[in-house]
Amino acid sequence: MGEVAQKQNIIFQWLFWEFFEMPRKLLRIWRNFLVFFLNYFSTPFLIKTFFSHWRRYKWSYGRGFEIGRYLEVFVSNLISRTLGAVLRLFLILFGLLIEIFIFFAGAFVFILWLILPLILLAGFKIFF
Repeated sequence: MGEVAQKQNIIFQWLFWEFFEMPRKLLRIWRNFLVFFLNYFSTPFLIKTFFSHWRRYKWSYGRGFEIGRYLEVFVSNLISRTLGAVLRLFLILFGLLIEIFIFFAGAFVFILWLILPLILLAGFKIFF
């Protein structure tokens, strides 16, 4: 709070803090949580590498051409890519589920913060 806030009375300082400063901080915190969990689950990276081999397990075809070896390596690499895609799909879905939860929890906290003074006034009216 700058010089302007120091010249105001305490009610105006509280109103400024309650409805301007803290909502801005809450939005920043909410955004940080969303970005953190997006990076924690590596969702953009998992989407980019969706069909990559699982844990880089891949087999080389080697030199020469043997149909049996070629089919064995092809099937092994196909299984590795399929396993990678399935596991990445589950990780992406779980990460998005967490993101949705954080989004709605943040919206709830933000709205609750804005109506908290009304809840306080209603509580005073009930008890007095």
